[in-house]
Amino acid sequence: MHVIAKMTNGGVDRSVECTGSLSAMISAFECVHDGWGVAVLVGVPNKDDAFKTHPINLLNEKTLKGTFFGNYKPPSDLPSVVEMYMNKD
Repeated sequence: MHVIAKMTNGGVDRSVECTGSLSAMISAFECVHDGWGVAVLVGVPNKDDAFKTHPINLLNEKTLKGTFFGNYKPPSDLPSVVEMYMNKD
C-alpha cells in the first residue's frame, strides 16, 4: 500500500478489487488517492469477514463503492437478458 502510494504520487485514482480477499479489499481502498480516489469492490468475501479501516481514510474523502452483479437489477433486467439469449444476441 505504501509502495503504491509512493509510486503514484499519493495513491491511485481508481482501484477495482475482484478476488474477494478481505486483505486485498482493504488494500484496494487504502491505496486510492486522498480527495478523489475511488475503490470499487467486486469480489465477494466470506460472510463472516469484517471490513476494517481507519476512519481517517473516509475523512480524507476517499470513496468506497461496492457492486453486486455489476449493478445488475434482476427484476427489471432479466427479461431482456432472456430475450437476448433466445435471439442468440
